[in-house]
Amino acid sequence: MPKKRFIFLGAVAVLAIGFGATYGWRQWQEKSVLDDSRIAQVASDKENTSGPAMKLLWGDTHLHTSNSIDAFGFGVKLGPEEALRFARGEEVTSTWGLKAKLERPLDFLVIADHSGGLGATKALYDAPGFLIRDPVLRRWHDEMHKGPEGMQRVTAELIDRVGRNDLPKSLTDPERQRETSTNIWTQHSTLIERYNEPGKFTAFMGFEYTLMPGGNNLHRVVMFRDGKSRTDQVLPYDPGQGDTPVSQLWDYMDNYEKRTGGKVLAIPHNSNLSNGLMFELVGPGGGPMTAEYARRRAAREPVVEMTQIKGDSEAHPFLSPNDEFAGFGTAGWDLGNLTMQAAKKPQDFAGEYIREALKRGLAIEAKTGVNPYKFGVIGSTDSHTALATADENNFFGKHSGGEPNGKRASEPQNLGTRMGRFGWHYLAGGYAAVWATANTRAAIFDAMMRKEIYATTGPRMTVRFFGGWDFKPSDFKGNWVMSGYKRGVPMGSDLKPGKGVPTFIISALKDPIGANLDRVQVVKGWVDASGQMHEKVFDVAWGDADKRKRDATGKIPAVGDTVDVTKASYTNIIGDPELQTVWSDLEFNPNQKAFYYLRILEIPTPRWVLFDAIRYGAKLLPGTQLKSQERAYSSPIWYNPTKAS
Repeated sequence: MPKKRFIFLGAVAVLAIGFGATYGWRQWQEKSVLDDSRIAQVASDKENTSGPAMKLLWGDTHLHTSNSIDAFGFGVKLGPEEALRFARGEEVTSTWGLKAKLERPLDFLVIADHSGGLGATKALYDAPGFLIRDPVLRRWHDEMHKGPEGMQRVTAELIDRVGRNDLPKSLTDPERQRETSTNIWTQHSTLIERYNEPGKFTAFMGFEYTLMPGGNNLHRVVMFRDGKSRTDQVLPYDPGQGDTPVSQLWDYMDNYEKRTGGKVLAIPHNSNLSNGLMFELVGPGGGPMTAEYARRRAAREPVVEMTQIKGDSEAHPFLSPNDEFAGFGTAGWDLGNLTMQAAKKPQDFAGEYIREALKRGLAIEAKTGVNPYKFGVIGSTDSHTALATADENNFFGKHSGGEPNGKRASEPQNLGTRMGRFGWHYLAGGYAAVWATANTRAAIFDAMMRKEIYATTGPRMTVRFFGGWDFKPSDFKGNWVMSGYKRGVPMGSDLKPGKGVPTFIISALKDPIGANLDRVQVVKGWVDASGQMHEKVFDVAWGDADKRKRDATGKIPAVGDTVDVTKASYTNIIGDPELQTVWSDLEFNPNQKAFYYLRILEIPTPRWVLFDAIRYGAKLLPGTQLKSQERAYSSPIWYNPTKAS
């Protein structure tokens, strides 16, 4: 394994500017009453240690605290303990003095502070100025002590220097960073153990691997299944600056498991900001992707973060022009890479979006026998405030400068000012949903490895998806969840051998305190005999079905819109609280590799920018999106002729 380097590395989130104000009232709205027995069947509260995954757990696998150099540099003062307390449902005080609390606690959390320069900006800030000899570092120290605007200027310069591989030499000495990293890492693991309560709240060890060649985002969150006794045997792996191959991260993971007997996985995120590099058709160096490389990637990266604050990576209209709901959360983020050092070209999109990656995986598998992009999907926040918020009416921004105030939606974004990125482009999302046997590290990690997981943009919809060959609508009259496990496979799996055409049990239940559902769609991708990739979106269940009928082209009319922009409110008089169906793929070709995943859409609801406009009288830029249809995405179910024959 290559020697580990621990280098002061600029973390590279594109962040907002603005401060102040108070935060308060929650949105009240008409809510549909759900039958308790239906909720009980879809999501049991029992703690199981084996058997089917009957416990639905909600969490965030991507949260930053003051130990991340960009988070602290942009002003956040909250550390890992405040992050854990907040995720468990306790009230904390934000960096700028606002009271912050989740309406509903989370079940698990991964604090993923950047491995590069772990705690470095905080250490620079706390250091006596007269002891700092490097002129750049001394200037940064003095600027940070001028207040929030000075800290923002320093962090903006730091991020820019990382993109240009131009950090001060005194910050690229691994030995100088090793002692600091060791102290922070081991103190953090002690804190994680203290807050980990099996069955109640699960705290994971993790970090963010921040690879950014030329500003292209190739970041991964690294998540451990293990506790302090194992994770203290290593330090977070920092790729340094430049174009380090991601295979070195996999080497680190291999070495960790061999050395400790533990387990670890990696979660790529913000593929939408990689300028086409995250999901390439070729291998390292541009040559053909080998089966061995594909196998390593699939094994080490079984999960991808599909949606978060810096945009949604499901689909783009350029790639999916026939999909009327493609393009959610792409505004602003499809202009260029993470640091805006390189503008986006049309040919970049195919290597950035999840649906296309799933299709590319089938095409690569047809040539090599291995699918490198056979992953499940989750959402998470990537918040740099230590506050894991994904609710539109409780959004604390990307970083502490973006805490609730009247200016944040219209402020130009750092490193994107001249390229058209503004505060309103940020999404208030997302969360990771996990079907697990128990609320423990082992059960949640294992669920991620088998991909029985899904992503949401924030709302907590309950989603089940089973694939088989003989499901019928009458299954819903009995224990259909157990039928799904016994006669089929859950999301994240390969279809078992069978005859006829695939059938799918599909169930979506609204967030108990959220919006009704517009529709459930099945997204199918496949590769034909000539190697061409295809996709199709099927509307399989929709709300107000007695009034909304397919038109002559097969299209379902829009659900409607009840959003009151003068009050930032909506009503659940449209849509349905629950949508269920058994759907068969009547276009099935048994000789073609294929995947299927669900996309569940809510009725339109207000975005966080509309809440800001009402609370603070915020003046919004023309074109600011005030409302959206939030959504959930299931992990796929795959069909492979060689495995299902």
